Amino acid sequence: MATSQHAPLRTSDQAAWNRVLALHAHVERELALALQRRHGIGLSEYRSLEHLHQSTTSELRMQDLADRVGLGQSSVTRLVGRLETAGFAFKDLCPSDKRGVYAVITDEGRQRYQAARATYAEVLSSALNTFTADPELGFTVQALRATQL
Repeated sequence: MATSQHAPLRTSDQAAWNRVLALHAHVERELALALQRRHGIGLSEYRSLEHLHQSTTSELRMQDLADRVGLGQSSVTRLVGRLETAGFAFKDLCPSDKRGVYAVITDEGRQRYQAARATYAEVLSSALNTFTADPELGFTVQALRATQL
């Protein structure tokens, strides 16, 4: 009997999760297109610059950056390599542990992040506003916005 009581909940949870994933995919696509077109950077590059910019030391250990951006170690190494090629960041060795590598934002990286920040905020709000009218995703957007503090 306990199984039948929980079955609708699981189905409901799965349906809710699928709506979150659909909304996430749509919004991420809009953000990625806008950032690439207007600022020549990808979404992961933007988010990396954001985390580096917000760091009190302007740097993060590569593993910490990977965790914050949601990438694996090899992916974040390639990502920071792209930022380095563009002049937005550089790699630095930890003075106390030569195995520790940091990603450090440059002034040019700060400027690119600042320029892209308004685009990110504008496109995010616009995409969420658009999906508010969607019969399948509107409730999800409203629920997300209701949880903002």
